[in-house]
Amino acid sequence: MFIIRLVLNALALMLVANLVPGITVQSFPIALLAAVVIGLVNALIRPVLEILSLPITVLTLGLFSLIINALMFGLAAWLTPGFMVAGFGPAFWGGLIFAVLSTVISWIVNEKGSRS
Repeated sequence: MFIIRLVLNALALMLVANLVPGITVQSFPIALLAAVVIGLVNALIRPVLEILSLPITVLTLGLFSLIINALMFGLAAWLTPGFMVAGFGPAFWGGLIFAVLSTVISWIVNEKGSRS
């Protein structure tokens, strides 16, 4: 299941790079690496940022979480050679689209896994 989700997330990242100007992924192996880095950043750093920014997230009725999402997407690009994001705007839209695609992928993979 992990490998299937990883490959599908890498394909989703390549789709995001084609949809959002300012995001580039040099190759599919780079997209695989970037998908792993995005997963690690979201698992390790994002929870800390969400706790630290909880007051502003509450004040903005949760909208600040979109800023955190963009920051994590940009950080993953900064950490991954061959995956580039050209600023906050592309990071915001790329992170948002990637999050939606990743959620859909998780639903599909989990649904197929529960039938087996």
